[in-house]
Amino acid sequence: MKRLLREAGLIDADGVWSGGGARLWFMGDFFDRGPDSIGALSIAMQLQREAAAAGGSLEALLGNHEVMVLAAARFGASAHGGSFVKVWRRNGGCPADLKGLTREQLNWMQERPAVALVGDHLLLHADALFYTHYGDTVEAVNAAIGAVLASNDPKTFYQLLEFFSERMAFASPREGVDRAQHLLDLFGGRAIAHGHTPIVYMEPARRPETIVEPLSYGGGLCLNLDGGIYLGGPGFVYRLPD
Repeated sequence: MKRLLREAGLIDADGVWSGGGARLWFMGDFFDRGPDSIGALSIAMQLQREAAAAGGSLEALLGNHEVMVLAAARFGASAHGGSFVKVWRRNGGCPADLKGLTREQLNWMQERPAVALVGDHLLLHADALFYTHYGDTVEAVNAAIGAVLASNDPKTFYQLLEFFSERMAFASPREGVDRAQHLLDLFGGRAIAHGHTPIVYMEPARRPETIVEPLSYGGGLCLNLDGGIYLGGPGFVYRLPD
């Protein structure tokens, strides 16, 4: 993470924001895909403050792994907690993370938007359609999913995590284009940019170490930004067209 941000000119050798007025977005999933999830989250939170002070901005989408760790933390000591912890552990959760997370970090994750419109790009964590279950505008979706994360209702958490298991909704040459266009017509934007599904899942003939740029597909309506770092890819920072 630090290497990629340094190479992009967004942080200096000391790890301090050097991107000036740049706007940086993380696509979600700080957790369960590397050896130091809390460290990655802490860097993002630090850089968000520094970027704002320099006239830039840093934001992050809510990923399904954030939902999993929030559910494990929220319900871990309750009757429902065992199921959430099992799901989280099955997806790479590290027990030390639950012990190490601070209230500030939990609140920060809970406050992340699920959907964002940045210029003419609709940013989603997941290449999925379930967002429409929570509203027909960006603001409505974020408010509804935010209410789930703020609640103590395990059923709504289960439903959100089940929805997040969807992927590749836009991959079909015909139906995928129609689905992508439907979301764009609903929420705005010219193209969808997402993570969630590593590019090598969509192009299995490629090796993770060769993934150094996004995958454009769906007639140019979709941009997959998941470089699959946890699979051995080098990762990348991509600058959206102005």
